[in-house]
Amino acid sequence: MKPVRHPDAPAPGELLGAHYGECFGCGGEQPHGLHLEARAGDGVSITAEFTVQPAHQGAPGLAHGGVLATALDETLGSLNWLLRTIAVTGRLETDFSRPVPVGTVLYLEAEVTAVAGRKIYSSATGRIGGPDGPVAVRADALFIEVKVDHFIDNGRPEEIRAAMDDPDQVRRARAFEVNP
Repeated sequence: MKPVRHPDAPAPGELLGAHYGECFGCGGEQPHGLHLEARAGDGVSITAEFTVQPAHQGAPGLAHGGVLATALDETLGSLNWLLRTIAVTGRLETDFSRPVPVGTVLYLEAEVTAVAGRKIYSSATGRIGGPDGPVAVRADALFIEVKVDHFIDNGRPEEIRAAMDDPDQVRRARAFEVNP
């Protein structure tokens, strides 16, 4: 089924913000995290970017492949906010096309390609040198819609309680939108 943007989704161009302060991908409270910033796009798409820091390297001077996979996963997971669905990563297939040096800004684009019941299919690309630069990484993903109980039953109680008690309704809802 063709994906449909939720009527209450952020407007195109709007910064999505962190879904949880402690998230390694987008949270501002992680000193070595990616601090990935995502913006709503048209339809069910987003753009995002992050700068590869020295703490993100694998081989000397190059981004670790796992960090790049994390950036793709975070970007793809943020798409679920446009559907207003709580979902977790079920599968992430990643292709690495070229090295990404430390200090490089990775420009990411992602879109939901289909929805079938609880399954959400999406794809993303990461480019270097600008939003139209050469593709360095790409991924296809399957997200599975879950209930908030998935996080309550499996997360650390103190963090779950803190997120549930957050008076900001949007932040509280976003805390449970992507992978635990």
